Amino acid sequence: MSTEPRLAEVAEPEPAQQAAPGTDQAVKETLEDYTLRFAPRSYRRWTPMVVATTALGGIAYMADFSIGAGIGLAHGTGNALLAIAVAAVVIFVTGFPLAYYGARYNIDLDLITRGSGFGYFGSVLTSVIFASFTFIFFALEGSIMAQGLKLGLGLPLWLGYLVSTLMVIPLVIYGMKALSKLQVWTTPIWLLLMVGPLVYLVANDPGTVDRFLAYAGTDGDGGINTASVLLGAGVCLSLIAQIGEQIDYLRFMPPKTEANKRSWWTAVVMAGPGWVVLGALKQAIGVFLAVYIIAEVGASAAPEPIQQFKGAFDAMMPSWLVVPLAVVLVVISQIKINVTNAYSGSLAWTNSFTRVTRRYPGRMVFVLVNLGFALALMEADMFSFLNSILGFYSNCAIAWVVTVATDIGINKYVLKLSPHAPEFRRGMLYAVNPVGVVAFVAASGLSIAMYFHALGDTLQPYSPVAAAVIAFVLTPLMAVVTKGRYYLRRTDDGIAEPLLDEDGNPSAVAYECHVCRQQFERPDVAACRTHDAVVCSLCLSTDTVGDHVLPATV
Repeated sequence: MSTEPRLAEVAEPEPAQQAAPGTDQAVKETLEDYTLRFAPRSYRRWTPMVVATTALGGIAYMADFSIGAGIGLAHGTGNALLAIAVAAVVIFVTGFPLAYYGARYNIDLDLITRGSGFGYFGSVLTSVIFASFTFIFFALEGSIMAQGLKLGLGLPLWLGYLVSTLMVIPLVIYGMKALSKLQVWTTPIWLLLMVGPLVYLVANDPGTVDRFLAYAGTDGDGGINTASVLLGAGVCLSLIAQIGEQIDYLRFMPPKTEANKRSWWTAVVMAGPGWVVLGALKQAIGVFLAVYIIAEVGASAAPEPIQQFKGAFDAMMPSWLVVPLAVVLVVISQIKINVTNAYSGSLAWTNSFTRVTRRYPGRMVFVLVNLGFALALMEADMFSFLNSILGFYSNCAIAWVVTVATDIGINKYVLKLSPHAPEFRRGMLYAVNPVGVVAFVAASGLSIAMYFHALGDTLQPYSPVAAAVIAFVLTPLMAVVTKGRYYLRRTDDGIAEPLLDEDGNPSAVAYECHVCRQQFERPDVAACRTHDAVVCSLCLSTDTVGDHVLPATV
C-alpha cells in the first residue's frame, strides 16, 4: 500500500504572516486548493497514480448512459457506436495537449487558455462556456437522480430536483479536500453496481448481444448513415469540455523527472484524455441497456439510467432488492460528479468575475449561482430535450477546446509563434489576443448557424465537423497573420529567478507578496510597478487602479 498522502490529507503551506486587511477571505479560499492560481510544488505531494485515481473518480456520472441510449434509439446501434468512436477520437486527440500543459505547468484550463491565444480578458468567453458545461451537466445528473428518488422514495420530480441541488452544497464548500475523499470512498461501490449487471446479462442471455447489434433505431433502417453518425457524434462531443474538470485534478501532479517520467506520463494520459475511454464504454453500455429495456419494458423508459439499471437488476436478484440498489447507484453517481460540477463551475464563474470587476466576492457566491442555473434547467424539464441542448452546446465547446489544443500543438511547438511556457498573469498578457478569439468566434458562430439549418438541411449534421475544422485552420492562420505579437505585452516579469527549473518544471523558489503577505512560488508572482517587491497573481487581478501592474514593453 502506498504511503503517499492523498489529496485530502495535505495541508496548505503556512503563511509567512497575516494577510493585509481586506484580503483574508480571498487568501483563505484561494489557498484551500489554489483556486484562480498556479498550484505550488509545496502542496503537490502525491504520486502520479494517486492523482490519476482521484481524477478518474469524477467519471462516474450517469449522463453517458442517457447520451448513448438517445443516440442508439434514434439512429440504431451501428450508427451510435460509430458516432461514439468518432467523438472519442476527437476528444482524446484534443484533450492530450491540454492535459499535458495542465499537469506539466500546474494550472487549470482557464489559465492555460489565457496564454494559448485568448489573452487575459479574452478567455472570459471560454470561462463562461466552461461554466455553462458544468451547470448543464449538473442539471442532467440532477434530473437522473430525481428520477431515482421518484422511483425509490416516491418524491415528485420538482422536489427531487431541489434535493439533488441542495445536497452537494456542504461538500463543495470545502473544495478539493472533501471532493478527493468522496471520490476514493465511493468508487469501488459504484464500479461493482455498474459492471455487475452488465456481465450477468451477457453471460446468462447471449441473445441480448444479438438484439443489441441488430437494433435499427427509430430514424433508420439499420444501415450506416454519415448524417446519423455525425449527428450522434455532435451530441457526444458536448463532453469535450470534460477535460477542464480532469485538469482541475491534474494540476496537482508532481514535477516530472527522470525517475518518475513513466508513471507521470501514464497518469497524465489515463486521467487526462484517457477519461474518454471509460466515457465511450459507458455510452455503448447505455445503448445496450436501452435495447434490452425496449425488449423487456418498452421504449419510453429506455433513455433513463434508473430504468436501465432497474431492468438489469431485475434479471439477477430478488425484486425487493432491485429498486434500492438502482437508487443507490444513481445517487452515488450523481453525487460523485455533481460535487465536481458545482466546484469547477464556481471556479469558472469566479475567474471571470474577478478579472472583469477586479473584485473577489468569494467562491461560495458562485457555487450558489451555478446551482441556481442548474435548478432552473431541471425544473424546465431539460432531460426531455437533452440531445438538442447538447448538440447546440457541443459547437461552442468544440471550437474552444480545438482552438486551445491547436495553439499548444501547432503555434507553440511547430510554428513557435506562441510562447512555449504558459503565461496567465495580469500585466504579462494583452487583454485580448485575436488568434484565439477570432478562431473561436468564427468556428462557433458558423457551426451554430449550420446547426440551426441556416446553411441548409444538408449541412446541418456537419456542424461539429465545421467547428473543429474552422478552429484548427484559423488558429495557426491568425498566429501567422499577427506574427504572434499579441501573446505577450511584456517578456520580462521583473524577477531574475527563472520560471522553470533545470528539469523544465515550474520553479519552487518562494517569494512573499507585499500586498497580502503570503508566500507564493515563482510562477505565481511578478515584480510590482510601484514598489521594490513582488505581487501574487490574485492581488494583481484585484488591483483596481493598476498600481502594481507592470507597463507594456512590447
